[in-house]
Amino acid sequence: MSIKAQLNWTSEMQFVGRPENGPGILLDNPEGRSGPSPMELILMGIAGCTAMDAISILKKKRSGFSGVKVDVTGDRADDHPKRYTDIHIDFIITGNDVKPADVARAIELSVTKYCSAIGSVNAKIQTSYRIVEP
Repeated sequence: MSIKAQLNWTSEMQFVGRPENGPGILLDNPEGRSGPSPMELILMGIAGCTAMDAISILKKKRSGFSGVKVDVTGDRADDHPKRYTDIHIDFIITGNDVKPADVARAIELSVTKYCSAIGSVNAKIQTSYRIVEP
């Protein structure tokens, strides 16, 4: 399965990113701050991926959760390509009759098995590029 996305430059370091059939999102660098940076988007993707997995699993367990918040922090290497060297995820799940063991298992399954974003940052990925004439 292939997933497509496109970036269009607007000015300075600002781009509008858009998935093939979805709404756009503004990307910027840390100086411009008009949108998240690409590295911040990676963290948000990981947080979103694990949260969606956890919600799906908890719903199947008929958990009484009513709120989910995910805080994610990434430490980066000092040298280029300044990749993430450590990512820490905090889950805050609230509601009635939320069993800590169910939450722990849902998160464990997401992080170790289901989350495509984590699987992608942990994998050796082949990349390629080409220059297309306008």
